[in-house]
Amino acid sequence: MELGNIWKPSYGPGPEAPGSSTPGLVAMAHGFLRLVQPNALPTELINFEQFQSGFSQDNINELLLYELGFLVCMAIGVLLIILVPLVGCCFCCCRC
Repeated sequence: MELGNIWKPSYGPGPEAPGSSTPGLVAMAHGFLRLVQPNALPTELINFEQFQSGFSQDNINELLLYELGFLVCMAIGVLLIILVPLVGCCFCCCRC
């Protein structure tokens, strides 16, 4: 791997998706990620020099709004983890 000129770096368009033997699954995974998190990370909200004094309420609200898609997916996952065994137990115990 060649580093090139460290003092004057040249930036390209970014990494491309790797070639895969299952392009349908790769496209589906990237589509899901774009659906859940369509916006870029707001890096101006994350200031590590300010970390010792704590984050402001506005910054926390904006970061939670940014992560809203993942939070909804986690809530659905937790609901399914709890609900599916409970319904299965009711079907097994109450065979109506």
